Amino acid sequence: MILAFHKPYGVLSQFTKEAPHHRTLAEFGFPAQVYPIGRLDSDSEGLLLLSDEKPLVDKLLNPKNQHPRTYWSQVEGAPTSADLAPLQRGGLLIQGYRTLPCKARVVTPQPDIAERVPPIRFRANIPTTWIELTLIEGKNRQVRRMTAAIGFPTLRLIRKKIGHFAPTDISPGTWRELTQRERQLLMP
Repeated sequence: MILAFHKPYGVLSQFTKEAPHHRTLAEFGFPAQVYPIGRLDSDSEGLLLLSDEKPLVDKLLNPKNQHPRTYWSQVEGAPTSADLAPLQRGGLLIQGYRTLPCKARVVTPQPDIAERVPPIRFRANIPTTWIELTLIEGKNRQVRRMTAAIGFPTLRLIRKKIGHFAPTDISPGTWRELTQRERQLLMP
């Protein structure tokens, strides 16, 4: 079984609590024996897969399989294509690790996304821009570190797609099982 969950902001991608004030996956009524495939940090939102199929984990997470994951990052500032070029080339040094090339573009037109609770910080004189990044690796807080490294800190991060699977019918805090066709979309 593979489940698609729209992880809300402020929820840890695990079932056990590390501290009493943290929300976890345990509060969302998942079936027994499913575990998250990968992670989204508590500050990130969007698509998180859970499964009871252990072989699937390696297929989806091992970088040698070059499995794409697509994120929308709301950044501070207004990056141009030239600003995003270092992300596309790869090789950014982040905590002793050189990033692989990724796809990066400004989302055009800019999406109309509901405000987050709590809202992101707002600065009247600094615009924000949504960019889309597709990576085949997933280091801890990598997207945030990559955008900061090119001078555009991430204010909000939403995972939109895994492989070719991009659900639009799952609202924050809800989940559903994938259809057979959707399972196939996970493996491009």
